[in-house]
Formats: sequence, C-alpha cells, structure tokens
Amino acid sequence: MTSTSRPTDPSTARRALRREIPSSAAVLADEQDFTAMRRYPTFPFDDHRSYLRQLETLLRSLASQGVLTTISLFDPAAYEKYCADLALDPDRPGSRSRYTAEVARTGATLTYQGEPLTELLPLLVEEADRQATWDHASGVLARAGSCEECGDDLAHAAFARATQALQELLASLGDGTHHLVCSVAAGEPSLLAVLHATSHDGARPQLAESETLVFCTVLAAGFALRSPGGLVSRTTAPAARDAGDRPHDTVRGWTLGDSWPRPLGAAEVFTAYCTDADTGEPIPPEHGVDYAPGLPLTSPPDPHHH
Repeated sequence: MTSTSRPTDPSTARRALRREIPSSAAVLADEQDFTAMRRYPTFPFDDHRSYLRQLETLLRSLASQGVLTTISLFDPAAYEKYCADLALDPDRPGSRSRYTAEVARTGATLTYQGEPLTELLPLLVEEADRQATWDHASGVLARAGSCEECGDDLAHAAFARATQALQELLASLGDGTHHLVCSVAAGEPSLLAVLHATSHDGARPQLAESETLVFCTVLAAGFALRSPGGLVSRTTAPAARDAGDRPHDTVRGWTLGDSWPRPLGAAEVFTAYCTDADTGEPIPPEHGVDYAPGLPLTSPPDPHHH
C-alpha cells in the first residue's frame, strides 16, 4: 500500500494550496491605454515601461510557484462602462480587480508560460482581435434569420457552405504554406479574418482550430449577407528538390459573388493586391511574387441557396 504524505506545517500547506488556485492579470498593452488609467489617483504607476517590468516580475514569481496565470487585455473604456453599469467607483483597486476577473471569464486570454511580455502581448492582441471578429460575425449570422420560402436556418446553411468552400479552396491550392485573408463589408468595422495552413505531400492541411472557426464564420457572414467581399491567398510553394529552386510566392483571389467564391483573373488579382485600400494609390509589386488567376472550385453553389 502506497502512503501519501501531506504537509503538516501551515505555511507549507498554504503554499501547496496556492499552487491550486489560478490567477488572472489584465494588462494595459499600449501607452495610450496606460495614460487613460493614470487619471485615477489610486492607479499606482507613472511609467508604462516600468509598469510592464513590474508586471512581468510578478508573473514570473507566480510561475515559479507553480501558479497558473491567464493574461487578458485591460481596456480603460470598457472598464469605465463596466463600473458605470455596476455602480462601482472606478478609482478603487477592488473595482479594477473585479473587472480583471470579468474579462478573464468572458474575454480573450492566454496562459502565461514564462515568456517575456514583449513576446506575449502581440499574441494577446491578435487573440483579442480574433474574438472580436468572431463576435461580430456571429452576430451577423444570428440576425440572418430563416428563409421566407422554405424556413431553412440561413446561418446554418451559410456556415455549411463556408466550410465546404474552405475545404475545396485548400485542396485546389495543394502543397505549400498558405496565408488566406477573407474580407466582408458588414458595417463598421468590416469583417476581416486570416487563416494560415500548411500542407505537404498531399496530406491534409494543418490548421489552427480557432483561426479556422473565425475564418469560416466570417466567410459564412459574407454568404448570408450577400455583401461585397473577397478572398485572397498567398502561397509559398516548397522548393523543387531536384532543381534546387528557391521557394516563391503566388497570390490568387476570389470574389464572394452569388454566395460562392468566384475566381478573379490575374490582372484583377494584381490590381486588387497592388492598390492601397485607403488611398487607392498603386503599390509597387513585390519581387518574386506571381499574381495568378483564382482557381475555380469544383463544387458549384447549391441551387437551393439563399
């Protein structure tokens, strides 16, 4: 029979218990957000860099004790609204603590694993942007309703078509490292999703689950709205082993007309990719990049689509 020893010293027991109680931290990622919090007299920091250094020291200390800590973003505007909704004084540490617990429960989070904050924060911002995009796209789908003619759930039908379109798109692109962007005009801001995929020797593409979910949701929103939108792929092909060729990139594009990706011609892809979206001015093409027509997808749209 195996005996299990338990700590008898109270301080040892408390340290052991501390390792089983997770922590959360909400970080002011940029100087602007940090400055916004300085209007509260009880906020104890004057310098953003010093604040980040002290936060990182604390996080490393918790990690060394075996404490699991999740990191989220502290949004001063959202914090102010949170306090107003709950009639809390925003100039109290307890209010900041309650808000931190709330965003850890409902917002985008990452687990701290000892890395420098300079490496973690860009990933956290990406995750927060991804969740905001998913929330927006999900709201669009939720408002799509049902088909007036047959009663079908339009959101479900659009998501199924988006999944099918992505599968066929990746199959048509073949081997390589693919960077896909889907954009849909859906009010302000427009919906934008990015997906990275890698496939070798004809194997099934490797995809990140969270990226794939957001990408398909945005694409489905475009199908449901039937609003202007497009897909762009940038593929880095593997080097030819026998010829020693260097990898090169190929850019292709599709428009989301008729609730299905329709391929653009090479000239259209070049024009779209080499034009500044804000100013409309031309952008010099990149060296070593081919601008090719979008590949036609084999499955036509469902004739009963909406």
